[in-house]
Amino acid sequence: MTPPANSPSPSELTAWDRDHNLHPWGGLGTWKQDEYQRLNTGDGVYLWDSEGKRFIDGPGGMWCVQIGYGREEMAEAIADQVRKMVYASPWSSTSEPAAILARKIAERTPGDLNNVHYTTCGSTAVDTALRTVGLYNNVLGRPEKKRILSREKAYHGSTYLASSMTGKERFKTRFDKAQDIVHFLPDVNPNLRPDGMSPDDWCDAKIEEMEKIILELGPDTIGGFIAEPILCSGGVIVPPKGYHAKTLELCRKYDILYISDEVVTGFGRLGHWFASETVFDIVPDMITCAKGLTSGYLPLGACIMSDRIMKDMRDAGEDELFYNGYTYSGHPVSCAAALKNMEIMEREDILGHVLRVSEVFQDRLHSIGDRFDIVGEVRGMGLLGCLECRPDLSDESFAAHMQFGNKLDAACERMGLMLRPFGNMAVFSPPLVISEAEVDEMFTIMEAGLEELNAEYNA
Repeated sequence: MTPPANSPSPSELTAWDRDHNLHPWGGLGTWKQDEYQRLNTGDGVYLWDSEGKRFIDGPGGMWCVQIGYGREEMAEAIADQVRKMVYASPWSSTSEPAAILARKIAERTPGDLNNVHYTTCGSTAVDTALRTVGLYNNVLGRPEKKRILSREKAYHGSTYLASSMTGKERFKTRFDKAQDIVHFLPDVNPNLRPDGMSPDDWCDAKIEEMEKIILELGPDTIGGFIAEPILCSGGVIVPPKGYHAKTLELCRKYDILYISDEVVTGFGRLGHWFASETVFDIVPDMITCAKGLTSGYLPLGACIMSDRIMKDMRDAGEDELFYNGYTYSGHPVSCAAALKNMEIMEREDILGHVLRVSEVFQDRLHSIGDRFDIVGEVRGMGLLGCLECRPDLSDESFAAHMQFGNKLDAACERMGLMLRPFGNMAVFSPPLVISEAEVDEMFTIMEAGLEELNAEYNA
């Protein structure tokens, strides 16, 4: 495509981005030297950069591009809504797309989760859920019941409260956090269990551990428990079978609100609209979602709350206001994008496709672990996967792992696969429309990249 007259040159774009665009997780001392890959076009599961090189998108954008890139009917739905009504203040009005989408979300959530509060992204959805825990207990006359239980390896977002719930041990920052209200439960990864311990016994041990912590902190001080069904950014950690149901039982026993953070697992990643009940047998008090809600075409998130907690607050709160919201809550154009996204997913049976292609995806993923000594652990479910490598057993430092991840990323990019490495971990969450042939292409490149590094690190 020929650029329009007077458009900036590639070198100008690179300079402007480098000099003025502070990217997420940019180094304070280096961000003005960093040059980011500029992506120009996308189609299906593929992306093309500014040099015209094609990549298969291993991370699916940021765990979010469910229906793939370049959907013309998404562009038309967005444009149609812009022409019709671009904005409606959520404080004093609503819009047709916001009303219809709220109903469609409520129809797909488990149990009595029928109350949709629109947010701008996953972080603000989580922030809303955490604020609601505080509101709930204030209204019910329990102002001391404010602590939140989270988990090691968890990631819940970048707002003040959401980032405070993040338990990634290598996630070091000097940003302030609400450390006084969060307590982290130890890692639930079943692969960490002692030799000879069964997964069921590991699960029971983790539940006993959680109950012990609840009793030590005092149940009357704990307001909520927030949990990703799968700890995605922490390395696609799948808790042991039955763990989620048993943690919910503990929350019910000690009157603790359960927040299921489905920002990644919601909208098809495991082959269902939501994974909480269908996959993990829980009906939480709140579900947070974003990402796949619009397949990344526009920003939108939601915190979905149960009828029970809304009734409890209504009955006890008299004229209490739900003092939470955003200028772009229920934005008509974003809601129109979400509705078209859901229509496409249903029409093309994308959830069924995920269930079918996941078997091939997981088989290929695990076969890589069997082939390479440099791969220490393989984890995954649905169209989520992680290869955790062990580049140098004599140096388990973060710096060594980051160096390895950068080299693996470079090798795979050179061969046409885009990764999102977390140090020594390579995670996968490709667009849900990925075909079996594209799954093979993706992992074949991954194997070639590992072969290259295997030779270097074992030389």
